[in-house]
Amino acid sequence: MNDKEKAALGSIVASAGLAAAKAVIGLMTGSLAILSEAGHSLIDLSATLLTYFAVRVSGKPADAEHQYGHGKVESVTALAETALLFVLSVVVSWKAAQRLIGAQPHAVEATLAAFIIIGGSIAVDFFRARVLNRVAKATSSEALQADALHFSSDMWSSVAVLVGLAGVSAGFAWADAAAAIVVAVFICIAGWRLGRRTIDTLTDTAPAGVSERVAAIARQVSGVVAVERVRARPAGAVLFVELGVAVSRTLPLDRVTAIKEQLTAAIRTELPSAEVTITTEARALDDESVRERVMVIAHDLGLAIHHVAVQTIAGRLSVSTDLEVEGAQSLAAAHEVATRLEQAVRDELGSDVEVETHIEPLPADVLSGRDASATRIGEVLDALSSLAVEIPDLAEIHEVRVRETPDGEIVNFHCRVDPALSVAAVHDLVDALERRLRQRFPAIRRVIGHAEPGR
Repeated sequence: MNDKEKAALGSIVASAGLAAAKAVIGLMTGSLAILSEAGHSLIDLSATLLTYFAVRVSGKPADAEHQYGHGKVESVTALAETALLFVLSVVVSWKAAQRLIGAQPHAVEATLAAFIIIGGSIAVDFFRARVLNRVAKATSSEALQADALHFSSDMWSSVAVLVGLAGVSAGFAWADAAAAIVVAVFICIAGWRLGRRTIDTLTDTAPAGVSERVAAIARQVSGVVAVERVRARPAGAVLFVELGVAVSRTLPLDRVTAIKEQLTAAIRTELPSAEVTITTEARALDDESVRERVMVIAHDLGLAIHHVAVQTIAGRLSVSTDLEVEGAQSLAAAHEVATRLEQAVRDELGSDVEVETHIEPLPADVLSGRDASATRIGEVLDALSSLAVEIPDLAEIHEVRVRETPDGEIVNFHCRVDPALSVAAVHDLVDALERRLRQRFPAIRRVIGHAEPGR
């Protein structure tokens, strides 16, 4: 049994005990005020039974019919309890008015037992209201909050009865009725406050300031370009937050996922009860380079490209790239793919842009192979070492691997290069060595050289 259920069950026991005690003493003394209090406590008993039912149901997880959980059951129960508060307020006011204007005032016997019962009732109501308020705030339970208001109204109602009994003892027959009207006003105010809050929940009214807080949190997360929309609505103890943000369209999916996870964690740190749903919208940024824009176009078309070269020739933009297609595909089909890519680039960058694509076969996802013999590896190592001597700034060939595949041999090697050289210069050196090796051994299909800074 959770804290909410324990609090609700305690309220049932307290309400039942108070209702029974007030009814007995009211019948014994003939006090209409105490009998009214007994009726008040009986109404509260009905309310606490509703509350106990509500907190049990609201704690159930979401299911196929209630996909956002059962939290609003508490709001419906709180609305019913609000109605009971208004009914009680009207009844108390009506009875009090009848007493004040009646020709024959009701006789009330202010006995010691009556003072003791009402005093005990005030103490019980006070402590139950405190307990319920504490648990309601800790669990965001509207039903328990409504129950706390009931016990608070009971307490003030009992105080009024106590004052009325004191007034009757002093000879003022109207004191009881006058105090009851004051209590009715307090009950009405409490019912109005609770009802307004409950109706806000049932009509999905956003909690004050939550949308602004969520938007402020989102703007502080790296990678978020703009906050498009924020929606928030409470349902019992849960706050559902729907957030739409814009991110750069050049970001990879794993980076977008990381941004969403970071956003969720940041919001839950600020709002622990939040259930966050985040949608991202890809946006073209003003600082995107032409190369990034071309890569995005290819990605959107599901195409693999590399070696994107961008030039400006006499004021005219020129773009060229390598397009990878299935090796078994016909040239006609591959050319259609290239034409589609080229047209998409022109649509993005302008119809006067020069676009060229170099079509090449897409490497196999998984290529079966086996290690070449030690003799063959030795031949390739010797060839690489001798060829490297002819290329300045390139030395120390090592970690040579030769694999035999159905498409030909694949060679991997490492070498050391002057660390002060630029990446472009190093690429040219390694590329020259790769070309010379393929010229010496035509059976080699591909060569992958890895350059390391020389010691």
